[in-house]
Amino acid sequence: MSGVVTTYHQRVAQEKRALIVTAATALFLELGYDRTSLARIAERSGVSRATLFKQFPSKAALFDAIVTESWSTADEEDPPPAGNVVDGLGVIGRRYAELLGRAQMTDLFRIVIAELPRFPELAHAQFSHGKMPYFESVRDYLLAEHEAGTVRIEDVDLAATQFLGMISNYVFWPTLLVPGWEVGAERVAQVVDEAVRTIAARYAVTGSVRRGRPARRRPNAEPL
Repeated sequence: MSGVVTTYHQRVAQEKRALIVTAATALFLELGYDRTSLARIAERSGVSRATLFKQFPSKAALFDAIVTESWSTADEEDPPPAGNVVDGLGVIGRRYAELLGRAQMTDLFRIVIAELPRFPELAHAQFSHGKMPYFESVRDYLLAEHEAGTVRIEDVDLAATQFLGMISNYVFWPTLLVPGWEVGAERVAQVVDEAVRTIAARYAVTGSVRRGRPARRRPNAEPL
């Protein structure tokens, strides 16, 4: 019985957390980060102040949660298939396009851009807790393929940036900057496919499998 009660309380806590994050995101967009108080967020989300402070003791902690959830992918997702860079990057590219197409991702970037002059720490949080960990997961995949001999990549940071940039520059940035801009599902699929083909044409090993020079990791790489 205690297990059932514990599960119930966990579910309620998760539901309230989601309400808080949604309310905070909306208020940050409406009023700005500075003018949004935790008390106002509690009121908008319909939870008590005690409940909000228990989960998020500060606005900074709440913003970190927005970043983490905006960049999160489903834990149950299988890793991209190894041994075939076309198949593997196809999976990664489709997931990345889906991630960028989420409304909360656009909201996150708009908050960061609007508040950058006064709160540069928000941009640092979005980069270190969201964008960079995602970039590193793609870089690690390419590094593993290099070490397996399916690709020859001298600079995995550059290759990962090239791949993600080809997708984001078409399906995300215009949507963020131009009101009403939309990219249809078929076009998104085409963009991902062309990005995969481009990377494969540049780096995939053809014929006998050979290892190139060890792939370089550049510190403090800045993905697109």
